[in-house]
Parts: sequence; structure tokens; C-alpha cells
Amino acid sequence: MRSRLRAALLTAALGHFSSAPLVAQAPTPSAPSIERIDPSLDAIIAPGTQIEKVASGFGFTEGPMWRDGRLWFSDVSGDKMRAVTPDGQVEELISNSGGLPNPPAGASIGSNAMVPAPDGTVLMAQMGARRIVKVGKDNSIRPFLSDYDGKRLNSPNDLVYDKSGALWFTDPPFGLFNGMDKDPAKELPYNAVFRYAKGKLTPVITDMTLPNGIGFSPDFKTLYVGNYGPQMYVRAYSVKPEGSLSAPRNLIQLSGRGGVDGLKVDTAGNIWLTSPGGIRIFTSQGKLLGQIKLPETAANLAFAGDGHTVYITGSTSIYRLRSKVKGMLPLHTNVK
Repeated sequence: MRSRLRAALLTAALGHFSSAPLVAQAPTPSAPSIERIDPSLDAIIAPGTQIEKVASGFGFTEGPMWRDGRLWFSDVSGDKMRAVTPDGQVEELISNSGGLPNPPAGASIGSNAMVPAPDGTVLMAQMGARRIVKVGKDNSIRPFLSDYDGKRLNSPNDLVYDKSGALWFTDPPFGLFNGMDKDPAKELPYNAVFRYAKGKLTPVITDMTLPNGIGFSPDFKTLYVGNYGPQMYVRAYSVKPEGSLSAPRNLIQLSGRGGVDGLKVDTAGNIWLTSPGGIRIFTSQGKLLGQIKLPETAANLAFAGDGHTVYITGSTSIYRLRSKVKGMLPLHTNVK
């Protein structure tokens, strides 16, 4: 989320206390860099790896997804969905991608996360319209999910499919621009993590203050959910075959100014987490290995191409680097 939201987020309802070790915020660098905290990071990112700036000049970039040889991404404050080629050519695919008529200028109400759907379309979170839509091959938009039990969703944020075909998504109040949880337009009593399967939508987690990034372990037996704030942490859950959750534990806890935003998992089980200061890389046991530092706020990341290319949405810019370990691509990715 944009930095101007942080003061409001820090005054939100108190989150959950965690006994997981705190990871303090690092200062923002003037140029991209990689900090090696543990030698085992070398097996993930080779020493000497360079971080490239692919494109720039956006409002606040989010929701990256590799699609047909390009990176699709959202400009949350610019209210547009765009694509960028590996050589930096940018195309606007959808204007008013947040779906809110006459949106207030600069508000964080554009589109956010995207994920390939099994039918070849793309699901996209619309923060302004407070729904998930289907984007067709011609970039047409059709409604998909907008309410639960007769109440409008808050502001769908991040999306992921599991192997059974169920869709999981986080629903914080970031798109409710008149005070978030205090916005009179808020209809649900919680900020949930939802599961959608066989036509049924179920709130599976309702006790997190600001659920944000979401992802699975490579075997899909563990679900990770990041809590933006005011307590910043990643919680892990065991996933039962029918989709229910058990054994919640706070795996990672962070401190400092900012928030826990997007997360992705690589095929070795490492967690790549956008958080204060950049992208932190943790083992599946929660051990910090290193950090990718950017000169601006990192909101999210995506594995692309062969899975060894990492794109980072960093505020006004898109960055890229190579990983030795292959990342988990979304299940229905059309790799080109």
C-alpha cells in the first residue's frame, strides 16, 4: 500500500501478539542491493546478481503476474492495469481497472492482484469496486465475486489457487478510502481470508487485522498469510485435504515502519516477503537469509518465465533479478 496509508494502518485495531523473533527494519538504500544475512542465500541468489530497473513512471505498482511473455501489473493509485515486456515496453491494458466510477484522484482504489484462472481467463481484484472480476482474452471484464452472505466484500487484495481448484483470497479494507474499517460503506464485521470452492464462498480466517499477501508451500499442505499491520507477521496454517485449516502459528514477526505486503514461495519452500525495506527471504522455518533492498517501497513480486526470473513491483518502478531457485508459478500460468 502507499506510504500515506501507513499512519492510518498503525492506528488500526491491535493485531495478535506473536512469540516469533522480531526482524527489525533496515534503512532504505539509495540504489538496489542484496544483503546476505546467512551464507545459504548464495544457493538462492548468486553472489554478484544485479537488480535491473525495467520500467518506471507509475503511481504505485502492485499485483504482478506473468502472462504470455509479459508482466501484467496494476497501478493502484493510477487506476490502470498494464503490461511490460522484458525489454521495458509498456502497454496499458485496462483503464479504470479498479472499477469505481469517478474515483477520487490518487486514492488507492485501482486493481490489485491477478491470477490465471483454470478456464484461461484472469481473475483480478478490483479495490474500488470491491470485487473480483474475470478478465477475458479481449480484456473485457465480467463480475465473478462481490459479496458474502448478502454483504459486500471489503476490498479483495491477493489471490491464489490450490491444487483442488479452490480460490483463496485476502479481503482487507484498503479500498475503503473513507477510513478503511471506519468507512460507513464497510459491511462485513471482519477482514477475512476467503476460500471459494464449488460455488461456495467461506471465510476461513477472520481474526487477522489486515490480511494481505497469501501463498502456499510447494506441497500445498501449508498456507501462509501476511498481516500488514499494526502487528506485522506471517502466519502459517496446516491445510487439511478438504480445505479446512488447523495449527495456526506466527512464523515470522517484523518491526519498524511500513507493513507486510505481498509474498511468494519458491520451489525449495523459501518465503519471499515484501516488508519494510524491501524483499526479505526466509526459510520455511522462518529463518531470515537475506534481503533485496530497493530505493523505493516494494509492494509485491512475481516469478516469471522459466520461474528463475523475479519481478518486483516497487512503488513507481518495476525491477527484475535472477534466482538460482525456481519460483512457484501460479498453477494455471500459460508459460511463454
